[in-house]
Order: sequence, then C-alpha cells, then structure tokens
Amino acid sequence: MTEGTLSSRVLMESAEIDRTVARLAHQIVEPEDAQGSLVIAGIRRGGEPLARRLAARIAAITGVTPSLGFLNIDLYRDDARVHGIPESQIPVDVTGRIVVVVDDVLYTGRTVRAALDAITDLGRPAAIRLCVLIDRGRRELPIAADYIGRFVPSVGGNERVTVAIAPQPSPHDEVRIDAHAP
Repeated sequence: MTEGTLSSRVLMESAEIDRTVARLAHQIVEPEDAQGSLVIAGIRRGGEPLARRLAARIAAITGVTPSLGFLNIDLYRDDARVHGIPESQIPVDVTGRIVVVVDDVLYTGRTVRAALDAITDLGRPAAIRLCVLIDRGRRELPIAADYIGRFVPSVGGNERVTVAIAPQPSPHDEVRIDAHAP
C-alpha cells in the first residue's frame, strides 16, 4: 500500500480482464450494422491500451481489422487537465460510421462528454457507442455506457479505481480499488 492509503484490493486480475475484453469485443461486433464500418476510438491515456486490445480481439473474431484511433480530449474538457498528451489520431473519416469510444473507467461522465464533442468535430457518425472496462456509477452528467466490462457501484468518493493494462494481454494486468483517508 502507498502512503496515505487505508486499503487496497484487486478487483480484476489478468485472466478476468482478458475474458472481459473478449466478451466486450463480441458485444461490439454482434449488431449487423457494426460490420465493416467500425471505428474504435480510445480516449488517450486510459482508453488507449483497452482500445488496442479490443481492436485486436475484434480482428480475431471477424477477420476484419477495425479502424483504430485515439482521442485527445484536453481541448474539450471543462476542468483542468494534464497537458502533454499526444494529439488525436483518427485514421478515417467518421462520417456515416459507427464509432465506439473506449475508456478504462466511467465515473462522472465528463470525460465522455468531452470525447463526444471531439468525435462530432471530426464528422457526423452514424452512431457513437461507449465501451468501458469499469463503470463506477455516480454520474454528474446523463451518460451511460453501451458496453460495460464490470459495474462497481460501491466505489465511493474517497476510493480510486486504477486500471493497469497493456495493449496486449499481460500477467501484470489488473484493476485495483484504493481507498484513501478523507
């Protein structure tokens, strides 16, 4: 445990994360309209390795590699953020395509709102869907994920969900909940 931490527990380990990514990939490609027009857009930092894993898993399932890109949402945030994140890289025109925005943790909804603004600045998709590994609940904005790896409603304001995953499955992948002193 780190200094100031009251408790820490592992919520998901590598094998469960890998199974969850496989399930999410199957859910994403299940609708017929997702075939061929799919763009996976990971939110820079937390959503980037998850987006890479989902794209690879989707390619393994369907035999077609989806377009893969990454969003830097700093310009769209309504709060202060750390700068120095690489710019957005979306390799295709999103107009008329199905865009799946990917992030590691959904909490207040503010990050997703910023991602929606970033996507719509790039064009007019046929649909925008949201995929998250962890849904913490407790929204500040009316945003809901279409694909959820795990719902963790008990995480309070003094708790932090930390996702450590690599772009490819790794034995070091894990999701932790750290509770800090108020």
